[in-house]
Amino acid sequence: MKIFITGSNGLLGQKIVDFCLKNSIEFIATSKGGNRNSKCPADNYCELDITNNEDVSVLIVKEKPTHVVHTAAITNVDFCELNPKESELVNVTATKYLVDASNEVQAHFQFISTDFVFDGTKGNYSENDEVNPLSEYARSKVKSEQITMETAKFGWSIIRTIIVYGVGENLSRSNLIMWAKGAIEKGDAINIIDDQFRAPTFADDLAAGCLGVILNNENGVFHISGPETMSIYEIVERIAKHFNYSMEKVNKISSSTLNQPAHRPPKTGFDLSKAYEKINYKPHTLEETLDLLF
Repeated sequence: MKIFITGSNGLLGQKIVDFCLKNSIEFIATSKGGNRNSKCPADNYCELDITNNEDVSVLIVKEKPTHVVHTAAITNVDFCELNPKESELVNVTATKYLVDASNEVQAHFQFISTDFVFDGTKGNYSENDEVNPLSEYARSKVKSEQITMETAKFGWSIIRTIIVYGVGENLSRSNLIMWAKGAIEKGDAINIIDDQFRAPTFADDLAAGCLGVILNNENGVFHISGPETMSIYEIVERIAKHFNYSMEKVNKISSSTLNQPAHRPPKTGFDLSKAYEKINYKPHTLEETLDLLF
């Protein structure tokens, strides 16, 4: 087994590298630019621009992985809405390049997707629920899911997840839990929406889920997230309660006041039954992860 990882400088990419190192799984880590993860050995890293079809093909054919795990993406939802061509190139066209290259070496292709493929009218979504994307970002993920399902010839899996958080090295952006903990600890005045509901996902759990699908030789769509769905405000409230911080300067607001370019689904959350049954997925609660992180 040899895992080819895209987006290895990102939070999930770093956790997949960690998982491979801990479990003695051969891997090659790739990202645009240099290696920003000190835990990733230099011999296991290659720079790669996934929007360059030739570079993608040459590197995958050279490395001959058994599995490609595609975590790289533009995940800033509003940026994608305002820059649809760039979103299409990075999130969709590059996925097609990677699937084609995976086919060349007969590798299983795993694509990381999102709860935003759903419109949020229902919540507690299962893998069989119909997608209905509301934003450019979500549409790009749906398109890449279709590319994966329709063109990956040697096995495929799609991992949908929700609000990924945790600690990594030299990350290009923060995440909700780390930002909120820091803000309320300092006593900053912050505005938090209370009308969107998510199941925050510990990055270490997500990495274990991604590799669990591969190690169990599974194919298909898997929902991998935290075990509890709650409002964004409740997430912050539970962080504050856990560390005995004051919520005095945390203002509850409606998402409609933010005037964000992209529409978000009001309520997602996943039915995790398939992951529990097929790969023995064991996600941590929010409070358990706070003890691990801090």
